[in-house]
Amino acid sequence: MSFIKIKEYIHNLNIDEYENVAEQLKDDSRKNVQGLVRKLLNLRHKQEQEIIRVRNMYDFDMNFINTGYLAGVDEVGRGPLAGPIVAAAVIMDLNKFHKDMILEINDSKKLSVKKREELSEIIKEKVIDFNIAIIDNGEIDLKGVGICNQQVLKSAVERLKITPDFVISDGYAIKELNIPNTYAVKGDCKSASIACASIVAKVYRDNLMKKYAKIYPQYHFEHNVGYGSKVHIEALKRYGLTPIHRMSFLKNIL
Repeated sequence: MSFIKIKEYIHNLNIDEYENVAEQLKDDSRKNVQGLVRKLLNLRHKQEQEIIRVRNMYDFDMNFINTGYLAGVDEVGRGPLAGPIVAAAVIMDLNKFHKDMILEINDSKKLSVKKREELSEIIKEKVIDFNIAIIDNGEIDLKGVGICNQQVLKSAVERLKITPDFVISDGYAIKELNIPNTYAVKGDCKSASIACASIVAKVYRDNLMKKYAKIYPQYHFEHNVGYGSKVHIEALKRYGLTPIHRMSFLKNIL
């Protein structure tokens, strides 16, 4: 079989089949084929490592609950100069993870925009329940970001259609939540549920800021998503505030 035909054949395979194909090709003396064998084995090894990494994240969650539902919750948008805080809560079917793990989940900031978008759709399709909560800049200015941060996490959990039996959040516990809960420092790297919540929240908020970018193009929200980039601050000084800016965050800038 020609090298081109081999590549076409492999293109249609599942990565789980790579090792068997590599075994079949190992005695082919052509250098380009042997390079392909090494590539297949490397990709298969990376997948095996990814399965182990993600399984550990699911196992982390299983340590907190034996029966019932666990919700993971995370927020995004605590620090920007403009736009809302967004939190997401997700309930995963942890009992089925050996057969249907969501690979590549991680701290949303460690993923590319494209990968976050792909994973967000997969997560929303596969989880048992999810909810997104939002607090706008006006309320942040009125109450303070600390209070609003707690409020948005609490709302994300309380408005789930299914009431979880236990909740785990990223970074700090949720106050005044009438459900047993705990937190994990850097939980979006440790917990499958928190990582999924992180991705859903990040994608939702980023897409919201892209919509605002069309209304207020001078601020380039599609790139900085409201954070204090150089371009954003220069636009603030030149054009002033928009209705989505956080006044309480701008005292030392304007």
